[in-house]
Amino acid sequence: MSELQVSPQQAAATERVAGFIRRHGLVTPAVLYIESMRPLSFVGSQFMHVLSPAVTTFLSSSDWDALAHLLEDRRGLDYMLERIERPEDEASHG
Repeated sequence: MSELQVSPQQAAATERVAGFIRRHGLVTPAVLYIESMRPLSFVGSQFMHVLSPAVTTFLSSSDWDALAHLLEDRRGLDYMLERIERPEDEASHG
């Protein structure tokens, strides 16, 4: 299986979501939720496309779409979890 290809926009959107989750102390609930949804990741990513026009609270619609595309591949979940679980000091330096 080939390596997951993450676009710069996907990486930036993931970092914004991960930073929001870390800042608000939601790492544990987010990880539990994402892990519990793993079997439905593709379906969830497709639902994100449906919700796209309504979501602009902290992500642009293009960032939201980029995340939806990232999560179409289950390896995208692993990528997102890695970013969420990184220590804050490591996230701010790279």
